[in-house]
Amino acid sequence: MDAHRRGVQVQVIFDKSVKAEKSAATRILSGGGIPTFIDEIHGLAHNKVMVIDGRIVITGSFNFTKAAEEFNAENLLVIRDADLAAKYAQNWQEHLEHSVPYER
Repeated sequence: MDAHRRGVQVQVIFDKSVKAEKSAATRILSGGGIPTFIDEIHGLAHNKVMVIDGRIVITGSFNFTKAAEEFNAENLLVIRDADLAAKYAQNWQEHLEHSVPYER
């Protein structure tokens, strides 16, 4: 939300499990004006990826939650490689194409 408020383009794709769970994250992000989508094709979306400025990839097991930050054993990898970032961005686009906007 902070990045979005600073004018950074932020988009999120969740898997369809958030609809059943009534996820707070989906409500907060979409309510805050962040384009939020649901991948209704795949059972779980285990991709935990950020592509930043078309040249940085952040990925790993980290779920970007308070529990992950404070309690879990997680890993996070930061890769500075524009070619790899383009491949991750293409994968993102492929998932976005079969996703639907989240409706509160």
